[in-house]
Amino acid sequence: MSTLDLGQVRTRKRVHREAILLTILLALAWIALIILLSIAAPLVAPYGYADQQPMLRLRPPAILGHDNPFLFGSDNLGRDVFSRTLYGIRYSIIIALSGTLISTFIGVAMGMLAARLRGWWEETIMMLVDIQASLPFIIFAITIVAFFGKGFWLLAVIVGLAGWGRYARLARGLVLDAETVGYAAALRVLGAGSSRIYIRHILPNIVSALVVQMTLNFPEVILLETGMSFLGLGVQPPLTSLGLLINESRNYLMLAWWMAAVPGAVIVLTTLSISLLGDWLRDVMDTKLR
Repeated sequence: MSTLDLGQVRTRKRVHREAILLTILLALAWIALIILLSIAAPLVAPYGYADQQPMLRLRPPAILGHDNPFLFGSDNLGRDVFSRTLYGIRYSIIIALSGTLISTFIGVAMGMLAARLRGWWEETIMMLVDIQASLPFIIFAITIVAFFGKGFWLLAVIVGLAGWGRYARLARGLVLDAETVGYAAALRVLGAGSSRIYIRHILPNIVSALVVQMTLNFPEVILLETGMSFLGLGVQPPLTSLGLLINESRNYLMLAWWMAAVPGAVIVLTTLSISLLGDWLRDVMDTKLR
């Protein structure tokens, strides 16, 4: 290969790296903005999420040049779409984050337990993982709601129980791989107990892979929450969420497209940003890829 060709290859690689870095920075900026808005929603929102002004219902967005006090328009009850979206982000993020943490805790605990005990314990746990993976989520969610009713935190638990299996598989595989490295056996020779080895040494070494998995699964959890709220199984009025906002707008798509467009755009941009961040973290933290 000539010197000119090598220079072109290096230039293309540099441009590619710069494009990836710019994309990640934009994704991080959007995620930071969403987090800040969800925290400061009561301060940023010009109206309460339940404030109604029936005389100003279905007003188009003022951002498009229309003369009304609603930046992104109003809904069928005269409520500010912008304010409701800010509060919807807050409640959707809380549910998605809680569900992700529940899935991670249960999955990691079960996976490490399976790798530690082995034998019929491991077979039983992995059988439960297979059952969880084969059970349709919507049927599982409807069953839980039918027995326990609808509730904000119940939704977080349902979303959390829907994804613990993949964390269990990942944690089990990582622990078994760590066992073959040698430091676990060396610690046992030195007299360390199993609990100390797993919690103080193995768990910190697999945290990076678990964090990457959480960022990759977080968009799916957000979509699960929005899907359940859209079906009426999630957040209930007077509270709001991104999925509930889209559910309320389905009868007004021809009259007030902004009711669905604003929360829908937030869902798309948020899930896309977190997915891009997760892919980037996987590439950075995976030593095999490097």
